[in-house]
Amino acid sequence: MLKVEGVNKWLGENHVLRGVDLAIRKGEIVCVLGPSGSGKSTLLRCINHLDPVDGGVIEVAGERIGYELRGDVLYEQDERTIAKARQHIGMVFQHFNLFGNMTALGNIIYGPVKILKHPRKESVDKARNLLALVGMSDRADAFPSQLSGGQQQRVAIARALAMEPRLMMFDEPTSALDPELVGEVLTTMRKVAEEGMTMLVVTHEIGFAREVADRVVFMDQGRVLEDGPARDVLDNPKHERTAAFLRRVH
Repeated sequence: MLKVEGVNKWLGENHVLRGVDLAIRKGEIVCVLGPSGSGKSTLLRCINHLDPVDGGVIEVAGERIGYELRGDVLYEQDERTIAKARQHIGMVFQHFNLFGNMTALGNIIYGPVKILKHPRKESVDKARNLLALVGMSDRADAFPSQLSGGQQQRVAIARALAMEPRLMMFDEPTSALDPELVGEVLTTMRKVAEEGMTMLVVTHEIGFAREVADRVVFMDQGRVLEDGPARDVLDNPKHERTAAFLRRVH
């Protein structure tokens, strides 16, 4: 479902990603751990081409993201082609980015109706099913300002799912929440995982990674230092840097 090969990314003088390799099979759930500044969020932004890469290849479901090969030369794709590829990638950010002038239901149907051109009634029916999935059936008509942070994040997850993505990416989706609201978002993510969605999750929630992830990837200073079955990496890390990180965050 996802193939990342030799990806490099510079931000000014900072070499943020240093030859990152990562592969995720369909239906697999992979959690990415690592200290701040290790390149985790940048990797997600490169996968959906919010940030262009400076080297390497990214493919989602066999389609190259951001660039196309003509002869022996790579060319950046036009915005329309990139936007079409992004439709297959759901993204949930730290901050909820909901449209403040739309209800929860309105936020969810916006993409399917405006971008995918799906019929409105069909989109509304699907949105109500997604609101039920994320435990928000009773707040369909609420505006973001009337919802808690955890509720807004659950609407954001439903909105991403409404675009029928092949891959869902989460960028520290609980880091902006009050501690008592974290559990409701993690519960929602567990439900999404149970539906068979392929998921790439940047998180500091070690318990969630242990319970839900098939694999855990540990990044530091722009490199993947460790990649293996979740329990192996969390309970018996091979790399001392991984072990030191886990001792600090447990």
